[in-house]
Amino acid sequence: MITTKKSISTLIAIASVFLMAGCKKDQSPTTGWEYNQPKNGGFEVVPYEEQETGPGLILIEGGTFAMGRTEQEVQYDWDNIPRRVTVSSFYMDETEVRNLDWLEYLYWLRRVFGTDFLEVYKKALPDTLVWRDKLAYNEPLVELYLRHPAYREYPVVGVSWLQATDYCAWRTDRVNEYIMIREGILRVDPSQSNENNFNTEAYLAGQYEGMVKNDLYDLDPSGTGTRKVRMEDGILLPKYRLPTEAEWEFAALGLIGNAIYERVLDRRLYPWNGHILRTDKDKDLGDFVANFKRGRGDNMGVAGALNDAADIPGPVYSYWPNDYGLYNMAGNVAEWVMDVYRPLSGEDVSDFNPFRGNVFKTKTLDDEGNIEEKDTLGRINWRNVTTVESAGRRNYRQADNINYLDGDFTSTITTDWFGQPKDSANISGDMYNYSITSMLNDKVRVYKGGSWNDRAYYLVAGTKRYLDERLSTDYIGFRCAMTRVGSPIGGK
Repeated sequence: MITTKKSISTLIAIASVFLMAGCKKDQSPTTGWEYNQPKNGGFEVVPYEEQETGPGLILIEGGTFAMGRTEQEVQYDWDNIPRRVTVSSFYMDETEVRNLDWLEYLYWLRRVFGTDFLEVYKKALPDTLVWRDKLAYNEPLVELYLRHPAYREYPVVGVSWLQATDYCAWRTDRVNEYIMIREGILRVDPSQSNENNFNTEAYLAGQYEGMVKNDLYDLDPSGTGTRKVRMEDGILLPKYRLPTEAEWEFAALGLIGNAIYERVLDRRLYPWNGHILRTDKDKDLGDFVANFKRGRGDNMGVAGALNDAADIPGPVYSYWPNDYGLYNMAGNVAEWVMDVYRPLSGEDVSDFNPFRGNVFKTKTLDDEGNIEEKDTLGRINWRNVTTVESAGRRNYRQADNINYLDGDFTSTITTDWFGQPKDSANISGDMYNYSITSMLNDKVRVYKGGSWNDRAYYLVAGTKRYLDERLSTDYIGFRCAMTRVGSPIGGK
């Protein structure tokens, strides 16, 4: 091929046009002003692709499914009416939280708060006495299950709903702190203590004064030249939290591996197809696919041919994952979810991201309207929104919506035994007057799934049970979730 000087000049000119087009700064399609330009005010738009997947998490692509009972109602509670709902995409832990994870948590609490606020550490200690049985010898588990290295990969138990929620908050801060260190914004600070520890909310409120390495360059010409990380930068992750009941059930079923386009081939009972609890794979033919109690007195089978090879909870990576890649969504330990229990929630909750338990809050402000100083543990203070602040709203009128449509004034008998109208100011909670008219209250939380100590019925994803949020057992653990922001499937 012969190339002339004229053709070379033409190619250079074309390349220059493309280069200039690539260097052109982004402009607002509504105002025409350039983004990221200090000369015109410095409104900043950072490059962003997709949400980073946090440590230990797996993306659960959301969708519609039939939530609720798929098996017979053996307890006759009729509290799990099947209903079609939609769940947004979210992230969930691949496994249950391990003993090793909880020991890391305890170590951090003791290192940071142990000198002046030892009660914070003590509050987080699991109740190892849950292993005791009046007519069984389980003392070795009381002494060893949490701390012995042989059990480090086993799921933590003896943890209340409140403790699990505190762990999620702690994990949020530690992951975001690690990301900030990785991005060169913060320095590693092993000397953190008391209120001088990294807290995501305190940092965003401008109240973190730890070991900053490099702040971000500020394009605002009236600023100081540097600024703190903002949520708009996309660097910090959303909060770790417990999954909702709908999210947990949707993730457990794993219908993504059981559908062709919009046709679900088989409505699953378990995280796998079929109605049996053994694998049909040639290599492991006949092996149990979950850790549960096959029958009275049979926790693991016969010596030499153990059916699930686990008399108590097994390691979190035992058995086969479901189609999302989640382990032990049936068996091993049951798991806490966020929801407050109500028998008729299935009739009341929304069909998009259903959940009962909302108590809307806002940051506490000082007399000048600024965010109140953080507390002695380095956390921002929150309070319930008031009815005055909610006045004029159509979507909610008060902070506490736990009883909405099931326990509040609109759903309670409004007359007394003599037919006289009750005072609406005192009627809230009448339906769930704990230990007098009901064994339920606003502190009773749902837990899902079966455990090592349950029969096969509780392995069904649609079953649910409940327990006071302050209590714990030897068969309930948990795993964390995180909200997915942006595209539900990513990359589009």
